[in-house]
Amino acid sequence: MKSYRKELWFNSRSRREYLNITPQVEQCLEESGIKEGFVLCNAMHITASVFINDDEAGLHHDFEVWLEGLAPEKPYSQYRHNGFEDNADAHLKRSVMGREVVVAVTGGRLDFGPWEQIFYGEFDGKRKKRVLVKIIGE
Repeated sequence: MKSYRKELWFNSRSRREYLNITPQVEQCLEESGIKEGFVLCNAMHITASVFINDDEAGLHHDFEVWLEGLAPEKPYSQYRHNGFEDNADAHLKRSVMGREVVVAVTGGRLDFGPWEQIFYGEFDGKRKKRVLVKIIGE
């Protein structure tokens, strides 16, 4: 069994952003040479997420509205966590959107259902953060 590890780095332009990282993960898979196995992608920061969904701008807007309704950024004073930081909402949003995804690899390709893509969700951005890609298989 082979394994491959790579960190993907992101520096979002805004506090919240959704980035389709499928092409970068596919590049990792190609570099790994693994044809059958699994890909794990996980956010290495507690205020970011990796998730699978459709790459559709309206849906991304809906995520933003929905998450902001669940855990609004402001007022900062509504959260006990916000003392030295102002990112309690980002921690809550990450909890809802999840930490990682696992995708099967079949025939050297990500084995997705229709419309599935891998996304990096940033909830406390404007600084450098990373995603771990770990691939295991043959």
